[in-house]
Amino acid sequence: MTSLKKVVGALTLTFIFALLVSACSGENTTGSNTINVVATTNFYGNIAEQIGGKHVTVTSIITDPEVDPHEYESNVTTGKLVAQAQLVLKNGGGYDEWMDKLLSASPNENRTVVTAYDVAPTKLEENEHVWYSPANMKAVANSIAEALKKLDSTNASAYDTNLKAVNTALGQIEQKMNSIKATYAGTPIGQTESIFSYQSNPMNLKVITPEQFQEAVAEGNDPPASVVATTNKQVTNKEIKVLVYNEQTVTPLTTKLQNEAKANAIPLVSVTETMPKDKDYQNWMLDQLNALESALKTATGK
Repeated sequence: MTSLKKVVGALTLTFIFALLVSACSGENTTGSNTINVVATTNFYGNIAEQIGGKHVTVTSIITDPEVDPHEYESNVTTGKLVAQAQLVLKNGGGYDEWMDKLLSASPNENRTVVTAYDVAPTKLEENEHVWYSPANMKAVANSIAEALKKLDSTNASAYDTNLKAVNTALGQIEQKMNSIKATYAGTPIGQTESIFSYQSNPMNLKVITPEQFQEAVAEGNDPPASVVATTNKQVTNKEIKVLVYNEQTVTPLTTKLQNEAKANAIPLVSVTETMPKDKDYQNWMLDQLNALESALKTATGK
């Protein structure tokens, strides 16, 4: 069965490649003069929309919070979009490797690719979720603006103006993080996985959940029994004040941990890996930080 699956997969890739080659003329699928932008995930696409405004047509491949970007499987439609894109935005760092395959299948020297992981100034070890850092997103936004100006120098001033607005809004996220840090630095919290470390670390929150537990959950593996026991004990003994969990990575272990936290009156804060459809990047992050601040206030009385 595995061999048959590999054969079918190879034939599918070959078929996609044939379609991509025929489609890679670089023509804009909208038939307008806007720049064709394709992003692997909606949060990068949203930043491109904010900077590009009416001068861009943005397609984000992953927009459903229920879809795990790690496990996404591309198709012919996605391949054609990438082949015709003038600007591609991807995370990199092993997060969206399927995009690398599509780019290789439709080589185009006129296409610009911005890889967030490569331009991000802050990277945590074995943690590719660089978009959770507003400082990293400022770097990504700057790279997107530069790419748009090279593709469309006529509207360079518009891109610069929009970039300033984006960076101002990203600054509001940093201000909220600084406010939380000023009041709650050193507060012990738990995390079901490390995606939130790009914010909990700068806020100086004391994450005591074992790294082995967080990494195993993020990778879809079972942590060692001793690590699970330690993590559960931190909750039952109320060693943590708040539990932050990724609602897109749900396992029996994380569900059990959430239930134990509820039973011990420990506030829960949910975060998501991809942006909800009804928000922009900045509001998404601010809403989560506001929820965290409220939970910390409830737990500490500060």
